[in-house]
Amino acid sequence: MRFTLFAALCSFSLAACAQSASPQSADGSKIAVSSAAKAPVPAEPTYAAGSPEARVREVLRGLDPRIQVDHVGPAPLPGFREVIAGGQVVYVSDDGKYLLQGSLLDVAKRKDLSEAAMARLRAEVLEGIPMADRIVYSPAGTPKHRVVVLTDIECGYCRKFHTEIGEHLKRGIQVEYLAFPRAGLGSADYRKMVSVWCADDRRKALTDAKSDRAVPSKTCKTPVDMQYRAGQRMGLTGTPMILTEDGRMLGGYLPPDALEQRLRALEEDGASAKGG
Repeated sequence: MRFTLFAALCSFSLAACAQSASPQSADGSKIAVSSAAKAPVPAEPTYAAGSPEARVREVLRGLDPRIQVDHVGPAPLPGFREVIAGGQVVYVSDDGKYLLQGSLLDVAKRKDLSEAAMARLRAEVLEGIPMADRIVYSPAGTPKHRVVVLTDIECGYCRKFHTEIGEHLKRGIQVEYLAFPRAGLGSADYRKMVSVWCADDRRKALTDAKSDRAVPSKTCKTPVDMQYRAGQRMGLTGTPMILTEDGRMLGGYLPPDALEQRLRALEEDGASAKGG
């Protein structure tokens, strides 16, 4: 049951269950990471003593004191608080007696309220990742759309998506890659991604790595650790994970036509909402 994962903190996603050893190079020495990667875990929000939010947070700490809570606030469900922790949305009763897991749907509006809450958190996380730390493939002229893709070097669908990067660019889609070595920090996959982010030409190095061509082993200050942890916070459950800049989940692998259609549909929905 996923409830046991909550208590054990082996967390709510594939990301947190991956290896989390201290990053090391092939010779066993520690790999230097960026100051952003070394930054402490974001401070939890503060809540007034005796408030439902404070009570709920204490309940979660009772399950496991290591749980990092990103958000506690009013839930659309009366008598409950909405909680985002470990890349997952859960609902805890105001008295702290009950915890609900699973998507909360607004039937009338046909809207997944849990996903909307996660999208807001993802947008905040993405805001904190500088463009300079991303590997960006831009179309000619002004991009029509932008997507953020959490990627791994070894995963098959990540590689397939990358072979089609030219088609995405033809459709005016800018692709901004973030690193997510799904084998975990300190793994061989992680070391390859560090070498890619340390390369003089990151885009070429990423293409080479995804094509099983040798990438010179390098270490430097990189954002790989920070991006890996960002993926955990954003609820990554598999690679690739494709997001809009405002945090909406587009899915895993999508071929160029399907991705363009999804982006156009979101754009049209947004225009309709403004017009309505």
